[in-house]
Amino acid sequence: MKFPIRLSGRRRALAIASASALVVTGVVVPMTMAHAATSCNVAYTANSWPGGFTASIKITNTGDPLTNWTLGWTFGNSSQRVSQGWSATYAQTGTSVTARNMGYNGALATGASTDIGFNGAWSGSNPAPTSFTINGVACGPNGGGPTGGPTGGPTGGPTGGPTGGPTGGPTGGPTGGPVTNRVDNPYAGVRGYVNSEWAAKANAEPGGNRISNQPTAVWLDRIAAIAGTANSQSNGPMGLRDHLDSALAQNAGYIQIVIYNLPARDCAALASNGELGITELPRYKTEYIDAIAAIQNDPKYRALRIINIIEIDSLPNLVTNTTGAAGTQMCRDVQTTGVYRDGIAYAIDKLGNTPNAYNYIDAAHHGWIGWVTNFGPSATQFAQVARLGGINKVHGFITNTANYSALHEPFIQVNAQTRTHPWIDFNDYNDESTFAVAFRQELIRQGFDPSIGMLIDTSRNGWGGPNRPTAATGDINADRIDKRIHKGNWCNQVGAGLGERPRANPAPGIDAYVWVKPPGESDGSSRLIPNPDNKGFDQMCDPNYAGNARNGNSRTSALPDAPISGAWFSAQFRQLMANAYPAL
Repeated sequence: MKFPIRLSGRRRALAIASASALVVTGVVVPMTMAHAATSCNVAYTANSWPGGFTASIKITNTGDPLTNWTLGWTFGNSSQRVSQGWSATYAQTGTSVTARNMGYNGALATGASTDIGFNGAWSGSNPAPTSFTINGVACGPNGGGPTGGPTGGPTGGPTGGPTGGPTGGPTGGPTGGPVTNRVDNPYAGVRGYVNSEWAAKANAEPGGNRISNQPTAVWLDRIAAIAGTANSQSNGPMGLRDHLDSALAQNAGYIQIVIYNLPARDCAALASNGELGITELPRYKTEYIDAIAAIQNDPKYRALRIINIIEIDSLPNLVTNTTGAAGTQMCRDVQTTGVYRDGIAYAIDKLGNTPNAYNYIDAAHHGWIGWVTNFGPSATQFAQVARLGGINKVHGFITNTANYSALHEPFIQVNAQTRTHPWIDFNDYNDESTFAVAFRQELIRQGFDPSIGMLIDTSRNGWGGPNRPTAATGDINADRIDKRIHKGNWCNQVGAGLGERPRANPAPGIDAYVWVKPPGESDGSSRLIPNPDNKGFDQMCDPNYAGNARNGNSRTSALPDAPISGAWFSAQFRQLMANAYPAL
């Protein structure tokens, strides 16, 4: 997994849209068909920007069960076009559009709903459609045709028609946001799910039973991981539903799921590249996010708090790794195409519709976006993408995921005298705790709800053992807790140790310390290892590599003989236990 560092110096942020303000439009069209057996409600909402828009459509069957459906509508402006859709097959002739169900969402029982959507283009104006058809039966805006239909409709829809929609209209994002029973902090007062596959590997190591009862996250790093696969060299055969069922059997209160399969994933890395190419956003939406959302939304899991950690190491790349010496062509390509923006916005929206789900977005770490030239632009970008998916569907952010940045650096201070030291390099933040608290305030300033909370991954940032400093000496290299050669080093670090154990409410604004990266799972292989998971070889995992611009051309400080990312790395696990702080 790539966690690049950005040296000081001005960098531009991702321009997600025009400088024009984001315009949110929405209309809810409740429909009662003239045909006695068929009736439904349709909610249509669009997030618009100059020249483009993303539309979400929620279809609810309020009549007899359907085995298939085709939704039809007519755009009010001849320039409006569907450019890319998901969860349906789209066709457009002139201003007339049809959306036909996919194989998995054609059957709609009475009261059942399905969500579809598309990206579109427009010029001049972008009016919402005012009428729809289902299976060729026309529907008017007030429940059954121009005069109200057989019953005239109730009062214009579930909560008053176009002004609010089924759950409050556009203020909650593209589909308005579901009615939820979410708590302020999903980690508080309940036990976390212990990943049974990880626990079995930990228990097989000498002394591993000392930590095998800790909650760690489940990584869905490819489409096959949703159902589970037994032939992978990394992770294990249990699928998402298996883990959710296991969490219920444990009487766990929460489970952590890492959503990690963006097209052109980790654009500045190789070890953690994924299965989807840059043009495969439709597959990401339909085969990956939709499939995950369908399982998480099963009512049998309503009592379980499902915490989604969304797309590690993605949006920060577009702030720091699209220009300059650290830039890569792949990062420039994903910025141009908007595939990260659109994919993450879709994940926020779709996963946020489950009433017991909590979305936490990856926010890199202090040694990546702590500089003033990265700090504000990153928060701005996160807010722009969140608004596309529904800013109220973001519960918080996570820092230091799968990284090694120390939680606290008590013996060194950032001041006028120390700012020029190569370890600090003019960065205003020198540990994760200080950074996370400050970044939370910046995110709130950018428009996120003041109740958002931060998570800090402490699975490998303890840096204990005999080399841990106990007092200040005035020598920054001797006094720092983090013993990496450079903050840009991210792969299987020599000398790392387990950090704080997972716990809720450790500090104001911090929802929890978490172990999202399961200790003992490799960051990447030390050499090229062919594998069925499309995991590449990154030189930053080679102990003999002399480095690049993202780590100041320093040695990598990576452990030797490492397997591919996600595979079990016994030597790393034993080192982490030996150097744990607090000690085991």
